[in-house]
Amino acid sequence: MAAGSASGKPGNSGQIVAFPGKAAGQVGFERAELQRILDLYGRMVAAGEWRDYAMDFDKHAASFAAFRRTAERPNARVEKRPSLRNKQGMFTLFGEHGQVLKRGSDLANVLAPMERKLVKAVD
Repeated sequence: MAAGSASGKPGNSGQIVAFPGKAAGQVGFERAELQRILDLYGRMVAAGEWRDYAMDFDKHAASFAAFRRTAERPNARVEKRPSLRNKQGMFTLFGEHGQVLKRGSDLANVLAPMERKLVKAVD
């Protein structure tokens, strides 16, 4: 066979070979998801509701937490857990005391309760 032909063997040009035994390292937010979350965060900061945030990424979930004060527990936390994609939806919005406020596959719908809170805070 000529060099560069697709014979199905690893190492030929145009073929991607995965490392054996390597699983996904960590879950993260996509650019559009993070942009939507940070847009809400910025508007909540402007309204005086939030002052700080934290992000956490591990191999099971990505989390964004917003705080009124740094030393307190988060006022809201958005979690992305891809393993729940086909069950309850991979996004979850948690309240200040850890209660689940909203679940779903669409981030905009999951953030809707915080958007409503923002409208009330501005008025």
